[in-house]
Amino acid sequence: MSERARSEAQKDGWPWALFFARWVLGLTFFMAGWWKTFALGPVAHAQGYFVDGFAETWIPVFLLWALGWSIPWLELIAGGLVCLGFRLRESLIVLGAILVIVTYGHLLQEPLYSLQSHIFIRLALLLFVLVGPRERDLLSVDGWLAARRRAAIQAE
Repeated sequence: MSERARSEAQKDGWPWALFFARWVLGLTFFMAGWWKTFALGPVAHAQGYFVDGFAETWIPVFLLWALGWSIPWLELIAGGLVCLGFRLRESLIVLGAILVIVTYGHLLQEPLYSLQSHIFIRLALLLFVLVGPRERDLLSVDGWLAARRRAAIQAE
């Protein structure tokens, strides 16, 4: 992107819209992961939210333990990466998968579960950031790295 095109891109709302959406979404997952990892603990999370709640379902107990233990760490790491805008696509895919898992769990327990409480807003923000124009995400580590690569190519 030329300097003029970059300057024009900064004048529209995309850089700030993506920045704010990334940070609200990222903080939501990061803080949930922080609490589940350091206050509650991954083992207690796995036991209390996965094994105890779903042991009588078709889901194998080893999978409940694996998901219950890993989700706090994944939320923490991927949420932080979304805030920074680093490895954004991969991080959003991880968080999207977590949303699918959590949605399925809620619906398995309560088939008419309302997704409006915490799932829908996270999904909306995730989709907004995922489909937003990557070249307009200027306030992210990925955007900064892409600009450096373009500058290096132009300098050659």
